Amino acid sequence: MAKRIDSPCVSICRLKGGLCVGCGRTTEEITRWPSMKRPERMKTHQRAAQRLKKLKKD
Repeated sequence: MAKRIDSPCVSICRLKGGLCVGCGRTTEEITRWPSMKRPERMKTHQRAAQRLKKLKKD
Protein backbone atom coordinates (compact mmCIF):
# COMPACT_ATOMS: atom_id res chain seq x y z
CA MET A 1 0.00 0.00 0.00
CA ALA A 2 1.37 3.39 -1.01
CA LYS A 3 1.96 5.84 1.80
CA ARG A 4 1.39 8.93 -0.27
CA ILE A 5 -1.87 9.59 -2.08
CA ASP A 6 -1.38 11.94 -5.00
CA SER A 7 -3.93 14.51 -5.97
CA PRO A 8 -6.42 13.29 -8.59
CA CYS A 9 -5.91 16.57 -10.47
CA VAL A 10 -5.34 16.06 -14.20
CA SER A 11 -4.84 19.78 -14.97
CA ILE A 12 -8.27 20.20 -16.56
CA CYS A 13 -9.47 22.72 -14.02
CA ARG A 14 -12.97 23.62 -15.14
CA LEU A 15 -15.95 23.72 -12.81
CA LYS A 16 -19.44 22.60 -13.75
CA GLY A 17 -22.12 22.65 -11.09
CA GLY A 18 -19.57 22.92 -8.29
CA LEU A 19 -17.50 19.97 -9.56
CA CYS A 20 -14.24 19.91 -11.45
CA VAL A 21 -14.83 18.13 -14.77
CA GLY A 22 -11.21 16.97 -14.79
CA CYS A 23 -10.92 15.27 -11.41
CA GLY A 24 -14.47 15.08 -10.04
CA ARG A 25 -13.73 16.88 -6.78
CA THR A 26 -15.83 19.65 -5.28
CA THR A 27 -14.32 23.09 -4.76
CA GLU A 28 -14.20 22.37 -1.01
CA GLU A 29 -12.31 19.10 -1.57
CA ILE A 30 -9.84 20.83 -3.88
CA THR A 31 -9.22 23.55 -1.31
CA ARG A 32 -8.89 21.13 1.60
CA TRP A 33 -6.72 18.53 -0.21
CA PRO A 34 -3.36 19.73 1.18
CA SER A 35 -4.56 19.43 4.78
CA MET A 36 -6.41 16.10 4.39
CA LYS A 37 -5.13 12.99 6.13
CA ARG A 38 -4.67 9.74 4.18
CA PRO A 39 -8.09 8.17 5.02
CA GLU A 40 -9.93 11.31 3.94
CA ARG A 41 -7.91 11.49 0.72
CA MET A 42 -8.81 7.88 -0.06
CA LYS A 43 -12.51 8.60 0.44
CA THR A 44 -12.25 11.75 -1.64
CA HIS A 45 -10.63 9.76 -4.47
CA GLN A 46 -13.48 7.24 -4.35
CA ARG A 47 -16.22 9.89 -4.36
CA ALA A 48 -14.50 11.83 -7.14
CA ALA A 49 -14.25 8.71 -9.32
CA GLN A 50 -17.97 8.03 -8.86
CA ARG A 51 -18.82 11.62 -9.74
CA LEU A 52 -16.68 11.49 -12.90
CA LYS A 53 -18.51 8.38 -14.07
CA LYS A 54 -21.83 10.15 -13.56
CA LEU A 55 -20.59 13.31 -15.33
CA LYS A 56 -19.46 11.27 -18.34
CA LYS A 57 -22.85 9.54 -18.58
CA ASP A 58 -24.71 12.88 -18.64
